[in-house]
Amino acid sequence: MPKTKTKFVCQTCGFETQKWLGKCPSCSDWNTLAEEIIRPETRVRRSGGTLEKNEPERLTEVESLEFQRWQTGLTELDRVLGGGVVPGSLILIGGDPGIGKSTLVLQTTERLAKSATPHGGSLPAGRQAGASGGNEIRILYVSGEESPEQTKMRAERLGATSPNLFIVSETNLENIIEDIEKIQPKVAVIDSIQTIYRSELASAPGSVGQVRECGAELLRLSKSKNIAIFLIGHVTKEGAIAGPRTLEHMVDTVLYFEGERHHTYRILRAVKNRFGSTNEIGVFEMRENGLQEVENPSEIFLLERAKSVGGSVVICALEGTRPILLELQALVSPTSYTIPQRVTTGIDYRRLSMLLAVLERRVGLHLGNQDVFVNVAGGIKIEEPAADLGTLIAVASAYKDKPADVNAVIIGEVGLGGEVRAVNQIEKRIKEAEKMGFKRCLVSENNLKGISERKTKIEVIGIKTVKEALEFVINAGR
Repeated sequence: MPKTKTKFVCQTCGFETQKWLGKCPSCSDWNTLAEEIIRPETRVRRSGGTLEKNEPERLTEVESLEFQRWQTGLTELDRVLGGGVVPGSLILIGGDPGIGKSTLVLQTTERLAKSATPHGGSLPAGRQAGASGGNEIRILYVSGEESPEQTKMRAERLGATSPNLFIVSETNLENIIEDIEKIQPKVAVIDSIQTIYRSELASAPGSVGQVRECGAELLRLSKSKNIAIFLIGHVTKEGAIAGPRTLEHMVDTVLYFEGERHHTYRILRAVKNRFGSTNEIGVFEMRENGLQEVENPSEIFLLERAKSVGGSVVICALEGTRPILLELQALVSPTSYTIPQRVTTGIDYRRLSMLLAVLERRVGLHLGNQDVFVNVAGGIKIEEPAADLGTLIAVASAYKDKPADVNAVIIGEVGLGGEVRAVNQIEKRIKEAEKMGFKRCLVSENNLKGISERKTKIEVIGIKTVKEALEFVINAGR
């Protein structure tokens, strides 16, 4: 009997080696190499039976689709996707366990199943799906973790009762492909990709080989059948999609569901989107009957703001085309350690370290013996530099134990010289602050040039340096 040959594959990056290693030479992760059996190469059956070769054709002669997207009925999800679901696209949704990925997809498929016509028109001739023809949108929900009865319980709680929504509990990819060819859905959901396996591969479900091969087969299926497929993926403790990074590279769209499972608000963010922007976010609230859209995030995030406490300021972050007012909190206290703590939630740690250095050098606040904690209320992560000035003012307010101006919104980037720099799309930010009832808005003096002359109920104040901003907001704050 021939000896079984094995190899070790990194479950993070897919690196292969003939012997086990504690640390992966490719991605430097520890204890990620798993043993897999090497099997002789066999011709893998593709979806649709035989492989068909596509002939090259002129781009100008390629037939264009008559419509662009299907609207999901969830405005926040459509915003993140770029306007809706593109037929034939492969969408990967990742997030922590219990964050609401399955709930979001089930609510989305329910609304799509009730839709009579795709947004923008009907499908071209020969592209209609569904045995009954017409514009019926059939959905196939493949659950690899729950039985149909368990999925039905959750569907009843969410109100998903459309007869066009089909459910199957299956983990074998070959059987799933047969179900898709039988039902002919326009949208399919795989919950989750880590539970699906191919019988031709010896490795366990969720391993690098299985996830990569199953993802590639589903990609071919979505393109050949013009089916939009949602893949639900688990995340690792580092926050990345479990399995190889190649899975993120092969799909069309990658969405991350962020937020604390014990809090009510969830943030849906696109980190890759071939059919839209990656700057937009969707805000949802988790309720007993499922996820509800938050139409005015600024009002929600400022609802429990403490107005008479030092270290609290309001900033305006721009997520794609949407301005959102957020409360930024800071706490400064004497340290009991040799090296003071710098703890951040929602902003970059290195950015905070740089801003604290500006406070010490340019303003004269001595924070070398102080612990500094900075938090963005609501679970939002801010990546743009427009929050710099608000962060500095919040820290200074907490250090001096003086409340900042409760009627002011702080907007501006801070340079290493202590100067306040201009930010983009300032008029949108000011308009959002005005809509929420604030009286003043602190911006860079250079931003005043880009503000059109119009009657406003809010006072726009241009500042040059961090010192000037601190003097106005804290020492002369109302």
